[in-house]
Amino acid sequence: MKLSTPSIQRQEFAPELLERVIARVGTVIVGKEPQVRLALMSMLCGGHILLEDMPGVGKTMLVRALAACLGASFGRIQFTYDLMPADVTGTSVYRQHNGTFEFRPGPLMANLVLADELNRASPRTQSALLEAMEERRITVDGTTYALPCPFLLLATQNPLQFEGTYRLPEAQLDRFFMKIQLGYPEPDQELELLSRMQGVHPLERVKPVMLAEEMEAMQREVKGVFVDDSIKLLLVQAADSSRRHAKLQLGISPRGTLAWMLASQAAAYMAGRTFVIPDDVKRVAAPVLSHRLMLSAEAVLAGTRGEDIVHELLSQIPMPLAARKGARP
Repeated sequence: MKLSTPSIQRQEFAPELLERVIARVGTVIVGKEPQVRLALMSMLCGGHILLEDMPGVGKTMLVRALAACLGASFGRIQFTYDLMPADVTGTSVYRQHNGTFEFRPGPLMANLVLADELNRASPRTQSALLEAMEERRITVDGTTYALPCPFLLLATQNPLQFEGTYRLPEAQLDRFFMKIQLGYPEPDQELELLSRMQGVHPLERVKPVMLAEEMEAMQREVKGVFVDDSIKLLLVQAADSSRRHAKLQLGISPRGTLAWMLASQAAAYMAGRTFVIPDDVKRVAAPVLSHRLMLSAEAVLAGTRGEDIVHELLSQIPMPLAARKGARP
Protein backbone atom coordinates (compact mmCIF):
# COMPACT_ATOMS: atom_id res chain seq x y z
CA MET A 1 0.00 0.00 0.00
CA LYS A 2 1.42 3.39 -1.01
CA LEU A 3 0.51 6.39 1.11
CA SER A 4 -0.31 9.69 -0.54
CA THR A 5 2.34 12.42 -0.56
CA PRO A 6 0.38 14.81 1.73
CA SER A 7 0.21 12.13 4.44
CA ILE A 8 3.96 11.56 4.36
CA GLN A 9 4.68 15.28 4.39
CA ARG A 10 2.41 15.90 7.38
CA GLN A 11 3.91 12.98 9.31
CA GLU A 12 7.27 14.71 9.20
CA PHE A 13 6.03 17.29 11.73
CA ALA A 14 2.88 15.74 13.21
CA PRO A 15 4.77 13.71 15.86
CA GLU A 16 6.65 16.84 16.91
CA LEU A 17 3.40 18.80 17.19
CA LEU A 18 1.77 16.03 19.22
CA GLU A 19 4.81 15.91 21.53
CA ARG A 20 4.33 19.63 22.14
CA VAL A 21 0.73 18.93 23.17
CA ILE A 22 1.95 16.23 25.58
CA ALA A 23 4.52 18.61 27.06
CA ARG A 24 1.94 21.40 27.43
CA VAL A 25 -0.54 19.09 29.17
CA GLY A 26 2.35 18.00 31.39
CA THR A 27 2.52 21.51 32.83
CA VAL A 28 -0.93 20.87 34.33
CA ILE A 29 -0.96 17.10 34.97
CA VAL A 30 2.21 15.93 36.72
CA GLY A 31 3.80 12.56 35.95
CA LYS A 32 1.07 11.15 33.70
CA GLU A 33 2.75 11.25 30.27
CA PRO A 34 1.80 7.64 29.32
CA GLN A 35 -1.88 8.37 30.02
CA VAL A 36 -1.75 11.67 28.11
CA ARG A 37 -0.14 9.85 25.19
CA LEU A 38 -2.92 7.25 25.19
CA ALA A 39 -5.56 9.99 25.29
CA LEU A 40 -4.01 11.62 22.21
CA MET A 41 -3.96 8.28 20.39
CA SER A 42 -7.65 7.91 21.09
CA MET A 43 -8.34 11.44 19.89
CA LEU A 44 -6.38 10.77 16.68
CA CYS A 45 -8.79 7.91 16.04
CA GLY A 46 -11.85 10.04 16.81
CA GLY A 47 -12.49 7.72 19.74
CA HIS A 48 -14.25 8.52 22.99
CA ILE A 49 -12.36 8.12 26.25
CA LEU A 50 -13.51 6.75 29.60
CA LEU A 51 -11.44 7.92 32.57
CA GLU A 52 -12.10 5.70 35.57
CA ASP A 53 -10.32 6.28 38.86
CA MET A 54 -10.58 7.52 42.41
CA PRO A 55 -11.91 11.06 42.96
CA GLY A 56 -9.34 13.84 43.07
CA VAL A 57 -6.58 12.33 40.91
CA GLY A 58 -6.94 14.83 38.02
CA LYS A 59 -9.40 13.23 35.60
CA THR A 60 -11.36 16.43 34.96
CA MET A 61 -8.18 18.52 34.84
CA LEU A 62 -6.73 16.25 32.15
CA VAL A 63 -9.76 16.77 29.92
CA ARG A 64 -9.72 20.53 30.42
CA ALA A 65 -6.00 20.69 29.64
CA LEU A 66 -6.44 18.71 26.40
CA ALA A 67 -9.29 20.99 25.30
CA ALA A 68 -7.19 24.08 26.03
CA CYS A 69 -4.26 22.70 23.98
CA LEU A 70 -6.46 21.99 20.95
CA GLY A 71 -8.21 25.35 20.81
CA ALA A 72 -11.51 23.55 20.23
CA SER A 73 -14.99 24.36 21.47
CA PHE A 74 -15.58 22.79 24.87
CA GLY A 75 -18.72 21.62 26.63
CA ARG A 76 -19.08 20.24 30.12
CA ILE A 77 -21.90 18.19 31.64
CA GLN A 78 -21.92 17.47 35.35
CA PHE A 79 -23.90 14.25 35.61
CA THR A 80 -26.17 13.91 38.64
CA TYR A 81 -29.02 11.59 39.55
CA ASP A 82 -31.66 14.15 38.51
CA LEU A 83 -30.13 15.09 35.14
CA MET A 84 -32.54 14.63 32.22
CA PRO A 85 -31.72 13.70 28.60
CA ALA A 86 -32.81 17.16 27.40
CA ASP A 87 -30.19 18.70 29.70
CA VAL A 88 -27.58 16.85 27.65
CA THR A 89 -28.80 17.10 24.05
CA GLY A 90 -30.76 20.35 24.16
CA THR A 91 -34.44 21.07 23.79
CA SER A 92 -37.01 22.82 21.59
CA VAL A 93 -38.39 26.06 23.02
CA TYR A 94 -41.76 27.45 21.89
CA ARG A 95 -41.68 31.03 20.61
CA GLN A 96 -45.10 32.47 21.33
CA HIS A 97 -44.66 35.63 19.22
CA ASN A 98 -44.35 33.70 15.97
CA GLY A 99 -45.82 30.33 16.95
CA THR A 100 -42.66 28.30 16.16
CA PHE A 101 -40.26 26.06 18.05
CA GLU A 102 -36.59 26.99 18.30
CA PHE A 103 -33.88 24.44 19.09
CA ARG A 104 -31.58 25.39 21.92
CA PRO A 105 -28.52 23.13 21.78
CA GLY A 106 -27.20 21.52 24.93
CA PRO A 107 -23.57 21.19 26.01
CA LEU A 108 -23.21 18.14 23.78
CA MET A 109 -22.95 20.49 20.78
CA ALA A 110 -19.17 21.07 21.04
CA ASN A 111 -15.91 19.59 19.71
CA LEU A 112 -14.75 18.25 23.08
CA VAL A 113 -17.35 17.35 25.67
CA LEU A 114 -16.54 16.44 29.26
CA ALA A 115 -19.13 14.10 30.77
CA ASP A 116 -18.12 14.42 34.40
CA GLU A 117 -19.05 11.53 36.71
CA LEU A 118 -21.06 9.86 33.98
CA ASN A 119 -22.16 6.93 36.09
CA ARG A 120 -23.93 9.13 38.64
CA ALA A 121 -26.77 9.73 36.16
CA SER A 122 -29.63 7.35 35.59
CA PRO A 123 -29.45 4.84 32.71
CA ARG A 124 -32.11 6.86 30.88
CA THR A 125 -29.90 9.95 30.80
CA GLN A 126 -26.80 7.93 29.94
CA SER A 127 -28.62 6.52 26.92
CA ALA A 128 -28.93 10.06 25.51
CA LEU A 129 -25.25 9.78 24.61
CA LEU A 130 -25.48 6.59 22.54
CA GLU A 131 -26.51 8.19 19.24
CA ALA A 132 -23.99 11.00 19.66
CA MET A 133 -21.14 8.60 20.39
CA GLU A 134 -21.83 6.25 17.50
CA GLU A 135 -23.26 8.47 14.77
CA ARG A 136 -22.02 11.96 15.71
CA ARG A 137 -25.54 13.33 15.70
CA ILE A 138 -28.47 13.87 18.06
CA THR A 139 -32.23 13.67 17.56
CA VAL A 140 -34.50 16.07 19.43
CA ASP A 141 -38.28 16.08 18.89
CA GLY A 142 -37.91 14.09 15.70
CA THR A 143 -35.31 16.41 14.15
CA THR A 144 -31.71 15.28 13.66
CA TYR A 145 -28.79 17.65 14.25
CA ALA A 146 -25.20 16.94 13.23
CA LEU A 147 -22.56 17.43 15.92
CA PRO A 148 -19.45 19.56 15.27
CA CYS A 149 -16.49 17.89 13.61
CA PRO A 150 -14.34 16.66 15.23
CA PHE A 151 -16.51 15.47 18.10
CA LEU A 152 -14.99 13.68 21.09
CA LEU A 153 -16.60 12.65 24.36
CA LEU A 154 -14.31 12.33 27.36
CA ALA A 155 -16.17 10.84 30.31
CA THR A 156 -15.05 10.39 33.89
CA GLN A 157 -16.42 7.56 35.99
CA ASN A 158 -16.17 6.82 39.69
CA PRO A 159 -15.53 3.21 40.76
CA LEU A 160 -18.75 1.23 41.09
CA GLN A 161 -18.33 0.63 44.82
CA PHE A 162 -18.77 4.38 45.42
CA GLU A 163 -22.15 5.57 46.65
CA GLY A 164 -24.62 6.91 44.08
CA THR A 165 -23.13 5.23 40.99
CA TYR A 166 -24.80 3.19 38.23
CA ARG A 167 -23.15 0.52 36.15
CA LEU A 168 -22.71 1.53 32.50
CA PRO A 169 -24.40 -0.95 30.16
CA GLU A 170 -22.14 -3.10 27.98
CA ALA A 171 -23.42 -1.47 24.78
CA GLN A 172 -22.28 1.93 26.05
CA LEU A 173 -18.94 0.68 27.37
CA ASP A 174 -18.20 -0.82 23.97
CA ARG A 175 -18.61 2.61 22.39
CA PHE A 176 -15.73 4.02 24.42
CA PHE A 177 -12.56 3.68 22.41
CA MET A 178 -10.26 3.50 25.45
CA LYS A 179 -10.45 3.30 29.21
CA ILE A 180 -7.61 5.13 30.94
CA GLN A 181 -6.72 5.17 34.63
CA LEU A 182 -4.51 7.85 36.16
CA GLY A 183 -3.74 6.47 39.62
CA TYR A 184 -2.20 8.30 42.55
CA PRO A 185 0.99 10.31 41.93
CA GLU A 186 4.36 9.37 43.36
CA PRO A 187 5.44 11.40 46.43
CA ASP A 188 7.90 13.52 44.42
CA GLN A 189 5.24 14.17 41.78
CA GLU A 190 2.72 15.21 44.43
CA LEU A 191 5.33 17.54 45.93
CA GLU A 192 5.81 19.13 42.50
CA LEU A 193 2.03 19.47 42.20
CA LEU A 194 1.84 21.37 45.48
CA SER A 195 4.55 23.78 44.32
CA ARG A 196 2.78 24.46 41.02
CA MET A 197 -0.53 25.19 42.71
CA GLN A 198 0.84 27.88 45.04
CA GLY A 199 0.54 30.63 42.46
CA VAL A 200 -1.59 30.98 39.34
CA HIS A 201 -3.31 27.75 38.35
CA PRO A 202 -1.25 26.11 35.54
CA LEU A 203 -4.40 25.64 33.43
CA GLU A 204 -4.80 29.40 33.13
CA ARG A 205 -1.43 29.60 31.35
CA VAL A 206 -2.18 26.86 28.81
CA LYS A 207 -2.44 28.21 25.25
CA PRO A 208 -3.60 26.29 22.15
CA VAL A 209 -0.84 24.27 20.49
CA MET A 210 -2.88 23.15 17.48
CA LEU A 211 -6.25 23.78 15.90
CA ALA A 212 -9.23 21.46 15.80
CA GLU A 213 -8.89 21.43 11.99
CA GLU A 214 -5.35 20.06 12.31
CA MET A 215 -6.56 17.28 14.58
CA GLU A 216 -9.27 16.47 12.04
CA ALA A 217 -6.66 16.26 9.26
CA MET A 218 -4.48 13.96 11.37
CA GLN A 219 -7.47 11.72 12.05
CA ARG A 220 -7.82 11.17 8.30
CA GLU A 221 -4.12 10.36 7.93
CA VAL A 222 -4.07 7.84 10.76
CA LYS A 223 -6.44 5.65 8.75
CA GLY A 224 -3.83 5.56 5.96
CA VAL A 225 -1.12 3.98 8.13
CA PHE A 226 -0.27 0.55 6.65
CA VAL A 227 -1.35 -2.59 8.54
CA ASP A 228 0.17 -5.86 7.33
CA ASP A 229 -2.13 -8.87 6.91
CA SER A 230 -0.13 -10.73 9.55
CA ILE A 231 -0.97 -7.99 12.06
CA LYS A 232 -4.65 -8.17 11.14
CA LEU A 233 -4.56 -11.96 11.63
CA LEU A 234 -3.09 -11.44 15.10
CA LEU A 235 -5.99 -9.17 16.06
CA VAL A 236 -8.60 -11.58 14.73
CA GLN A 237 -7.03 -14.59 16.50
CA ALA A 238 -6.95 -12.74 19.83
CA ALA A 239 -10.58 -11.64 19.41
CA ASP A 240 -11.70 -15.16 18.50
CA SER A 241 -9.89 -16.63 21.51
CA SER A 242 -11.58 -14.15 23.82
CA ARG A 243 -15.01 -15.26 22.66
CA ARG A 244 -14.24 -18.83 23.77
CA HIS A 245 -12.33 -17.95 26.94
CA ALA A 246 -13.48 -19.84 30.04
CA LYS A 247 -13.27 -16.74 32.27
CA LEU A 248 -15.32 -14.49 30.00
CA GLN A 249 -19.03 -14.15 29.44
CA LEU A 250 -18.48 -11.60 26.69
CA GLY A 251 -15.39 -11.41 24.50
CA ILE A 252 -13.98 -8.79 22.13
CA SER A 253 -16.62 -7.49 19.70
CA PRO A 254 -15.87 -6.72 16.03
CA ARG A 255 -16.09 -3.05 17.04
CA GLY A 256 -13.36 -3.76 19.58
CA THR A 257 -11.14 -5.47 16.99
CA LEU A 258 -11.53 -2.50 14.65
CA ALA A 259 -10.73 -0.07 17.47
CA TRP A 260 -7.63 -2.12 18.34
CA MET A 261 -6.34 -1.87 14.76
CA LEU A 262 -7.05 1.85 14.57
CA ALA A 263 -5.33 2.50 17.91
CA SER A 264 -2.28 0.58 16.64
CA GLN A 265 -2.24 2.83 13.58
CA ALA A 266 -2.36 5.89 15.85
CA ALA A 267 0.54 4.55 17.92
CA ALA A 268 2.61 4.12 14.76
CA TYR A 269 1.59 7.59 13.54
CA MET A 270 2.71 9.23 16.77
CA ALA A 271 6.05 7.42 16.44
CA GLY A 272 6.51 8.89 12.96
CA ARG A 273 6.05 5.59 11.13
CA THR A 274 3.81 4.82 8.17
CA PHE A 275 3.31 1.17 9.16
CA VAL A 276 2.23 -0.78 12.26
CA ILE A 277 4.57 -3.12 14.16
CA PRO A 278 3.65 -5.67 16.88
CA ASP A 279 4.86 -3.33 19.64
CA ASP A 280 2.14 -0.87 18.61
CA VAL A 281 -0.47 -3.61 18.93
CA LYS A 282 0.72 -4.63 22.41
CA ARG A 283 1.02 -1.05 23.66
CA VAL A 284 -2.64 -0.18 23.10
CA ALA A 285 -4.23 -3.59 23.75
CA ALA A 286 -5.19 -3.21 27.42
CA PRO A 287 -6.61 0.36 27.23
CA VAL A 288 -8.67 -0.51 24.14
CA LEU A 289 -9.91 -3.98 25.12
CA SER A 290 -10.08 -4.44 28.90
CA HIS A 291 -13.34 -2.54 29.45
CA ARG A 292 -15.05 -4.46 26.62
CA LEU A 293 -14.64 -7.83 28.33
CA MET A 294 -17.32 -9.18 30.67
CA LEU A 295 -15.77 -11.47 33.24
CA SER A 296 -17.54 -14.50 34.59
CA ALA A 297 -18.72 -14.43 38.20
CA GLU A 298 -15.99 -16.91 39.18
CA ALA A 299 -13.28 -14.75 37.59
CA VAL A 300 -14.53 -11.65 39.40
CA LEU A 301 -14.49 -13.47 42.75
CA ALA A 302 -10.96 -14.67 42.02
CA GLY A 303 -9.82 -11.07 41.50
CA THR A 304 -9.15 -11.41 37.78
CA ARG A 305 -9.07 -8.16 35.81
CA GLY A 306 -9.77 -7.45 32.17
CA GLU A 307 -6.14 -6.40 31.73
CA ASP A 308 -5.00 -9.85 32.92
CA ILE A 309 -7.11 -11.55 30.25
CA VAL A 310 -5.76 -9.25 27.53
CA HIS A 311 -2.14 -10.01 28.47
CA GLU A 312 -2.95 -13.72 28.54
CA LEU A 313 -4.47 -13.58 25.05
CA LEU A 314 -1.42 -11.78 23.66
CA SER A 315 0.98 -14.26 25.25
CA GLN A 316 -0.78 -17.19 23.54
CA ILE A 317 -0.50 -15.78 20.01
CA PRO A 318 2.91 -15.68 18.26
CA MET A 319 4.03 -12.29 16.98
CA PRO A 320 4.29 -12.02 13.16
CA LEU A 321 7.92 -12.61 12.15
CA ALA A 322 7.92 -10.24 9.17
CA ALA A 323 6.30 -7.43 11.12
CA ARG A 324 8.67 -7.99 14.06
CA LYS A 325 11.55 -7.18 11.72
CA GLY A 326 9.85 -3.92 10.83
CA ALA A 327 9.06 -4.90 7.25
CA ARG A 328 7.57 -2.02 5.29
CA PRO A 329 5.03 -2.24 2.49
